[in-house]
Amino acid sequence: MSENYDSHAYWRATLSLLTKVLIVWALVSYGAGILFADWLNGIMLAGYPLGFWFAQNGAIYVFIILIFWYGKKMNEIDRKFGVEEE
Repeated sequence: MSENYDSHAYWRATLSLLTKVLIVWALVSYGAGILFADWLNGIMLAGYPLGFWFAQNGAIYVFIILIFWYGKKMNEIDRKFGVEEE
């Protein structure tokens, strides 16, 4: 691990990524699954109302995608600042 990196910029980039992940998480879990469920239920997906689908299945799929996307982006940030693991 390199000791010659801008730690403030590194943490700013890390917190920016974390903020984006949490916003998507909140929109999917609370927004699509609860707050906008009635509105989304007017749309059918595979024979089920979309709000119900998000609450039961869609949120899980989005969360799995978020995990892999976060890992990829965090590795990019680590490489950019020279703090990647070997």
